[in-house]
Amino acid sequence: MKAAGLAPHRSRSLRWVSIGLLSVILAGIAGVAVGPVSINPWRALLEILDWLPFVALDSGLNDAHAAILRELRMPRVVLGVLVGGMLGISGAAYQGVFRNPLADPYLLGIAAGAGLGATLAVIAGASGSAAGGVEAAAFAGALTAAGAAILLGSGSVASLLLAGVAVASFLTAVQTYLLQREWQNFREVYTWILGRLSTSGWSEVLRLLPYAAAATLVMMFFRNHLDVLAVGDDEAATLGLRPRSIRMAVVLAASLATAAAVATAGLIGFVGLIIPHGVRLLAGVSNRIVLPLSLLFGGAFLTLADLLARTLQSPAELPIGVVTAFFGAPFFLAILRRRIGRTA
Repeated sequence: MKAAGLAPHRSRSLRWVSIGLLSVILAGIAGVAVGPVSINPWRALLEILDWLPFVALDSGLNDAHAAILRELRMPRVVLGVLVGGMLGISGAAYQGVFRNPLADPYLLGIAAGAGLGATLAVIAGASGSAAGGVEAAAFAGALTAAGAAILLGSGSVASLLLAGVAVASFLTAVQTYLLQREWQNFREVYTWILGRLSTSGWSEVLRLLPYAAAATLVMMFFRNHLDVLAVGDDEAATLGLRPRSIRMAVVLAASLATAAAVATAGLIGFVGLIIPHGVRLLAGVSNRIVLPLSLLFGGAFLTLADLLARTLQSPAELPIGVVTAFFGAPFFLAILRRRIGRTA
């Protein structure tokens, strides 16, 4: 009877994972095919498949189009999938840990820490394209902020939230003070804050990939445990789990993923908020399915957002954070209205 009851659930989960994978593929094909130089989507797909081992296909693309696809658009699409996926799964993990569907990956001050780190690097004269100066500083700032919040608020979920608010407020105040003193750097810092997916080949992808892989493995490993924690720490402890250790492991992994994503692409808002919540509305509330789907749909969403950012005002390029906010803010307001309606 138990196996029979699980069969429809597994079938439904498999169907949603398949939809998620398809969304990533379609978004990726659109991302490499659309641009100032149009590339036939079918030929683009054949060119990508030709990279696979033991596959030899003739895409029919000329050398110029093949170079654009391989060295410019494909790295940017893969970076978008990675960054969006990291923000999506981190948001889902934070929401599971804090038992709040309105939590997002910047909850522990990561955005403020990354912003301060990037500001310090810009003031010091570092260049985002020179040895990843701004990226390294933003990554260090994000990890420092998350570490401070975790150390200060390690007692409980409530204290962790309060510590995150305090750390974010303090670091934002420091960043504001520095920008007022060094106002000539405001434009460069503000451009970074609005987010971008600029690439110089595959270097950004290779820098982000190890952090993304490690953090994703940890969060996926504990996704079933988050469902148990949702019923309460006491109940989880009676089942042999260690709620505090599990919660800390998930928070650390999600913070690492968010820090790496932010350092690479800037402060891109709403992805980690609206994607997990949308997944819950469509596929159910179990973290066993919410985390992997947030990874997939987050990657697809950011890839399409980047496509809009670089084509709506071509040859000029919109900050990708503007595009995600355009879609994310109304969705966030709809979530709030729905929650208020339930409690009224």
